[in-house]
Amino acid sequence: MSKVGSLDLSRDPRPGSAPSRHPAGSGAHPAPAAERMAVAVINWNTRELLRRCLTTIMAEHPSEVVVVDNGSSDGSIAMVRDEFPAVRLQVLPENPGYGAASNIAFTLCAAEYVLLLNSDTELRAGALEALVAHLDRCPRAGIVGPRLLNPDGSLQKSTFPYPGPLVPLVKRRPIADLVGAVPPLRDAFVGAWAHDRERRVPWVLGAALAIRRAAFEKVAGFDESFVMYYEEVDLCYRLRKAGWEIHFTPATEVTHIGGASTSQRRPEMLARLGLSEVDFHRRHHRGLERAVAVGLVRAAVRYRLVRDWLGYRMSRGEANRGVFAENLAVWREVLTRSSRPV
Repeated sequence: MSKVGSLDLSRDPRPGSAPSRHPAGSGAHPAPAAERMAVAVINWNTRELLRRCLTTIMAEHPSEVVVVDNGSSDGSIAMVRDEFPAVRLQVLPENPGYGAASNIAFTLCAAEYVLLLNSDTELRAGALEALVAHLDRCPRAGIVGPRLLNPDGSLQKSTFPYPGPLVPLVKRRPIADLVGAVPPLRDAFVGAWAHDRERRVPWVLGAALAIRRAAFEKVAGFDESFVMYYEEVDLCYRLRKAGWEIHFTPATEVTHIGGASTSQRRPEMLARLGLSEVDFHRRHHRGLERAVAVGLVRAAVRYRLVRDWLGYRMSRGEANRGVFAENLAVWREVLTRSSRPV
């Protein structure tokens, strides 16, 4: 029987839900893992990275591979058509956001499990088999995230607590030590850890998500109002509210470069990061908790505004002054837009 810490992850699914089609220990799977897990990649102007990503995917011989392209202009579309004819390519006229593109990708797949990837990722051999095995063994898991690595092979942290007014507090010692020693608190506020064992977590980074279709459809997929950032946070939060679990497993590793698409539109993405956090709090928190959480986000933005104003005033180089000026415009936009009534 597989356990994550003190949590039994091989028990029956949620009360009232249908049992797993392939219960742990049954030893009877009608199809190999590569046929039971589709792979979907979301791309925007990352042709070379997408080529490397698809090369590692095709080495796993999945029966379904989908690329949803958000209106690239860098030759990504032609590259997929010419070099990966077996891939199902869906080209969108413009970039609707990661969540909307991911929802489209799901409609193009038929498998019971879908591995959703950023285009700046690379799989290791056996990745699909390992993730399918975990989802089979843990029928309550709606999402499982693999261990992520930086390009230099170092660990990339990929499990986090949900945003909230207490998160900054519990990250500080000695409170962080106390939280880490109490299993219920540890599950709610995941801090720095070795990422060396399976466990239940609040949410996992969206660079690589192995998703159970039944869970995804139960909560109607991604909330498309999150154009960029917090899409996976919101999805994991709603899945947990619906009775599913979010898991991490080191059974396979995925290399993730990070920021390949978002760095192309830095100011817009910087603003979106702060605004999406505010949107998350406004959707999922109420009363004093929401007011405090949003207030803390705005306080952090004010701090950055003052910091970058001082940097701008003290900087002598035109390039540095340009970055500070860009940042100042972003922080002012976030403060203005986050102050508007819901």
